[in-house]
Amino acid sequence: MQVFFLLLENAKSNGIFDFIENDLVFDNDSTNKIKMNHIKTMLCGHFIGIDKLERLKLLQNDPLVNEFDISVKEPETVSRFLGNFNFKTTQMFRDINFKVFKKLLTKSKLTSITIDIDSSVINVEGHQEGASKGYNPKKLGNRCYNIQFAFCDELKAYVTGFVRSGNTYTANGAAEMIKEIVANIKSDDLEIFISNG
Repeated sequence: MQVFFLLLENAKSNGIFDFIENDLVFDNDSTNKIKMNHIKTMLCGHFIGIDKLERLKLLQNDPLVNEFDISVKEPETVSRFLGNFNFKTTQMFRDINFKVFKKLLTKSKLTSITIDIDSSVINVEGHQEGASKGYNPKKLGNRCYNIQFAFCDELKAYVTGFVRSGNTYTANGAAEMIKEIVANIKSDDLEIFISNG
């Protein structure tokens, strides 16, 4: 669990929490007051591989989580918080992600990078919004999402991504994604190569 502490400390020292605090603004003041606690809770869950909100209970009373003044709430409470996200706040999070990536890129002092764009299928059960039948090798005929994402090969870092309907062709949206990446990270001393997997 020492690694867990180091990951949180790294996020704090690199200003990620400050970006979120200042750049993610909800319309509701009470949501703004609790956002950092819930985001840190989900970040902790991500660090240890939690894939369902119900499993956040595993973090309750954890001494390292308490060390960072994170009060892990019930999964229902976190779910209500997530319900506050809309297109505007999701775009704010995407902008924060680009700021974090650009900071990482600047620290690396790389003069050229390769962006690898790929897609993956996420299987869903039931009738999730936006899911549809499409190419799904995991469970043929099941509804799914087709996720398109971009990574920087040299840094092994996530750049951006989109969740798309399951019946979306793999290349759909790639041109728009490339434009968004270039617009957010371009500089005079950086050469960007694109690889589509």
